[in-house]
Amino acid sequence: MAQASLRPPSTLQPRPKAVPTFSSNTIGAVSESSTPQISRPASRSRNPSPARPAIYTDVSDRATTALVRRVLCPNTHGVSEKERPIYELLPPLTSSNEVDLQLYAIIAVVVKDLVYSWYGKITPDQTFVEEVVKIIAHCTRALESRLRGVDVHALILDEIPELVERHLHAYRTSRDAALVPGQPTDARVLYHNLNPHPALSPIPDPNVPTTIEQQAKNESEYRQLLVQGALAVLLPTEDLENACLRTLVTDVISEVILANSISGPLCKGWFVWGSILQLVEVVQATLKPRANDKETKTKTRGRLEKFGLLSGTEEETAGGSETSRSRFSSVFWRILQYSYLASIGIRFIIVQVFAAHSQRRRSSRISRPSTSTGLSPMASDFAPDDFLRPLLDFRILPLAATTIDLPRRLPWISGLVALIHHHLTRGALRAIGGTDGILDHYLHCLLTTYLAPATILPQLLRLTRQRLFPQNTLPPPPAAPPPSPAQAQQLKRKCAQAITIAMGPTVCKRLFGGGEDDGEWVRQLERELDAWGDGWMTRHLAYRALELVVVRVLPEISEGGVKELMEMRVGVVGGSG
Repeated sequence: MAQASLRPPSTLQPRPKAVPTFSSNTIGAVSESSTPQISRPASRSRNPSPARPAIYTDVSDRATTALVRRVLCPNTHGVSEKERPIYELLPPLTSSNEVDLQLYAIIAVVVKDLVYSWYGKITPDQTFVEEVVKIIAHCTRALESRLRGVDVHALILDEIPELVERHLHAYRTSRDAALVPGQPTDARVLYHNLNPHPALSPIPDPNVPTTIEQQAKNESEYRQLLVQGALAVLLPTEDLENACLRTLVTDVISEVILANSISGPLCKGWFVWGSILQLVEVVQATLKPRANDKETKTKTRGRLEKFGLLSGTEEETAGGSETSRSRFSSVFWRILQYSYLASIGIRFIIVQVFAAHSQRRRSSRISRPSTSTGLSPMASDFAPDDFLRPLLDFRILPLAATTIDLPRRLPWISGLVALIHHHLTRGALRAIGGTDGILDHYLHCLLTTYLAPATILPQLLRLTRQRLFPQNTLPPPPAAPPPSPAQAQQLKRKCAQAITIAMGPTVCKRLFGGGEDDGEWVRQLERELDAWGDGWMTRHLAYRALELVVVRVLPEISEGGVKELMEMRVGVVGGSG
């Protein structure tokens, strides 16, 4: 993680005990008593609306700071302590204050709705909550130090896209095979055989309720083992020996965070389609050009003509000014415009290439840590490569082609791209596209400049908190119910329509065919979006991606189970391996 907004490490400041802020009758509502009441006009007080619970939907930095201070620092009653920033009241989680703020907010939501729901009935003392925050801070700082030795760009742009490709291939194979006449095999059975995972076995069958219960039990035990293995590496020895504290942290991470995300709405089809729709809308809003002077004048003339405020002489003059321009002049100015844009683009590339030469080569940086030859079954598929691959070999571009099924729709383009890729990475042009080549070094500098973790993580954590913890509380209450199947299908169609609009009619006609019938384009895109419609299949991908990240950051997990890790740390058995 990048070194942004550095500050010296600190610990929780001792605070005097204050009057209990909650009792057994007000557990889980710590923040309601401190919420200021909004005054309303007197004219509206005649018809008072029924009382509603306080809902906090603001995710701005100011509202997030207020939430963290209200939950994690409830005893800061003094004026001097209220003026102090939360970074001085709480232990640092990372080296970035922006990332810490979002992590504090996630911890505050979990503590408010989970820990206070039972701990507040016992005592109003904050010592236990402070210890939990200290443990989480120790783990996050250890994770940050380990992330500095991991090739994050290779993890995000190469290894995770490869898992997504496996998911798409397995889904399409199982879908097509299930449609073959005379083969009554279910698509889930075929998918699980192609892409098995122990946490999602046995295959849940609505006709056999015991399979659903057994699969849910296996999934819960898998999450527990994964979290226990990570804590066995990250926790300090004195906290690792505390079975009560270790069990609580394990339950919070596995049964609250992971269960409400991966096993919750994160892998549902409507959630994925809604996220894609929001992403397309954001990209369209960013790339949408502003209206120029010519378009503004045209719209103004249209309004004047509509209301009869433009005389005939003015109409002829306005129309004549457009037709009087010669064709040669129009072509001349267009050539000048394109030449200017080309010169700007060439200048940008040249400046970036020269700037890239002043930075270190990729081969001089720390590569991914190597693991031992004996890997556990969970990590056998995630063994790191022994050499540094060029960026053009990353699977992010093949994933884009696989997503739209380019090899089947336009095989000649797929073959041409593969030929160019071979010459750039392994052929005569490998000095340009190979490892530490001109293009490879240039792309790496762009990634480190525009995809720095310090700038992306705060926004990503904010969006994650907004989607997983709506209204700054844990679901189900008062989260909105999931959409019905009809609403989910409507959302999928809306997502497909947004993608076709973003791609444009020319690209859609080349890719999907069907003439000018945009309905056929939407139907074909809906068929491709069905790959994310089955939440049980999508969880295969989510758990494999989680395993990959854990093994890359904590390679010790691939060397043994939880039992072996606990014996190496404290000499006792802390879990089943």
